[in-house]
Amino acid sequence: MRIALLYPPPWKIPAPGEAPDTSGDGPPAEYREGDLDPDFHQTPYGLFSLGAQALRAGHQVKVLNLSSYPFSQVERVVRELGADVFGLSCWTANRRGVALTARCIRRLHPGAHIVVGGPHATPLAAEMLRHHPEIDTVTLGESEHSFLELLDRLEAGRPALGVAGTAYRVDGRVELGPPRPAIEELDALASPHDHFATHIVMTSRGCAWACTFCGAEATWGRGFRGQSVPYVLDSIEAAVAKLPVKMVQIKDDTFTTNRKRVIEICRGIRDRKISFLWSCDTRVDVLGEELLREMRLAGCQRLSLGVESGSPSILKNIDKKITVKKIIESTELAKKYGIQVRYYMMLGNRGETAETFRETLAFLEAARPHQYIFSCLSIYPGTRDFDDAEAAGWLQRDVYFRGDFQELKTPFDASEEDTALMSAWFEQNKGLRELYREGVGERLAILERLGDHHAAHLELGVAYLDAGQLDLAERHAARALELGHPLPGLALNALACAAAGRRDWQAMQDHFTAAAKRDPQHAVLIRNVQAARAWFAKGGPGKGLPLDLVARCDFQLLERTAQPALPGPLPEDFAVWPQAVARPAPPRAAEAAARDAAAQRGRLRVLPS
Repeated sequence: MRIALLYPPPWKIPAPGEAPDTSGDGPPAEYREGDLDPDFHQTPYGLFSLGAQALRAGHQVKVLNLSSYPFSQVERVVRELGADVFGLSCWTANRRGVALTARCIRRLHPGAHIVVGGPHATPLAAEMLRHHPEIDTVTLGESEHSFLELLDRLEAGRPALGVAGTAYRVDGRVELGPPRPAIEELDALASPHDHFATHIVMTSRGCAWACTFCGAEATWGRGFRGQSVPYVLDSIEAAVAKLPVKMVQIKDDTFTTNRKRVIEICRGIRDRKISFLWSCDTRVDVLGEELLREMRLAGCQRLSLGVESGSPSILKNIDKKITVKKIIESTELAKKYGIQVRYYMMLGNRGETAETFRETLAFLEAARPHQYIFSCLSIYPGTRDFDDAEAAGWLQRDVYFRGDFQELKTPFDASEEDTALMSAWFEQNKGLRELYREGVGERLAILERLGDHHAAHLELGVAYLDAGQLDLAERHAARALELGHPLPGLALNALACAAAGRRDWQAMQDHFTAAAKRDPQHAVLIRNVQAARAWFAKGGPGKGLPLDLVARCDFQLLERTAQPALPGPLPEDFAVWPQAVARPAPPRAAEAAARDAAAQRGRLRVLPS
């Protein structure tokens, strides 16, 4: 069968020069450019996993990211695709775009089957079907097996009703199939990285904690399940081989839940000599010194930590189960090995007041992460916040089908006065904020702890650049290249900045040219090359004009570049379908074999260590 897996835009995005939609399907009145989190534009990993399973089963599959496309383009893509099954990934932020895309599919391809899944659709499955008659099936939570069974039925011409883990209609009435158990043997799944190029990697599912604002349990069920270390290493190796820029984001809910497992992964990365830099998301209470050192030596460049608040009372209210002391201790440990620390912070959680907000600001000054970013509390279906707000009567789930908001951002119980205070502060301080950056002394100590490490050399070289010590800057940037730094463009950029500091414009150009040939897609490098070109065009060298160059080596991906990971241009043949591949085995038989193999060797239950 022909399967099109689409990531729709948030609403009817107008084309350049086109007036916004006035029928109620366009952007919210309060929307401003940049309001969507950059992560919104990354294709959800679940689409890649569904695509991998369908490909292994012999189906023809296309994964397309339409998240930033004008809706006229979405209509053109849908018109030309001609798939038998359209699968749409639904999040709260793009729920309206999903409905519009489903309506478009039904109009242009009345015989196609439309299935919707994702973290917004799962807890509101019945409501999705009642409000959007174009949708045939909603898959609930973890959907690989449900999706394959659905495809089997459709291909055989059987009714797509009663599939475990789905919601559907019978004679106009919404019904739920039986619950489907969680996939215990994750290694039995086809790896997305064997088929798709994406800088996102996931090595586990679920979270052992239950914060009030988080919907992980609604998607994955309770608890934590991890892929085996060999499976993870194979996936990482395949992912890195496909990427033009060797940077990977590990987007598990809590990557370091099992510390022993992560240490084994890190040592496996080094043993296999997989050269890349990476970031991960985790918690402060599942870190430790040995773990952080191993992570750093394996290429970890950034830790994103769900901190949320610096107020002990708020941390207790949201059931975070961490302390301010532990946050600061883990931050200092990560800094000790040169790992960039980013805090995810929140405003408006339960019990938030002007006083707790001031506690949080004071805490940030004491903890001094490298970066922090605030978000306002969003009430997501499938969370305890949603359930409690609905039970209290101040939230009705129909608002997600009536309202044109992007996400339901609202303080849980703050007073109007405190809400106004926090809103005014947020407007002035939204976006990623820089707070801490190591100097030469700190970077020297980090290099000594890590040994002759390529990334530590480059970071020390950049610190020397900031201090105006050009000889030492060049020495350490060159050593990073000699040691095989996975992002040579950033080391060459540092050398170009040092050459500019000496007013050696030819050497600067040579380094930029080498960087552009070897490793072009870095935001800092692109910014500097554009600045240098503009400077030369104005006669900068002869007129003595200042040249503003930046030498940074932070973990930073260039967004919106290439399909299918990001909403870049589609190839001209995007609607041409490849030949179907004969199936190696019926999916149900393959699953049974995997279960039997797992039972024979036993299963290691992954628990926090």
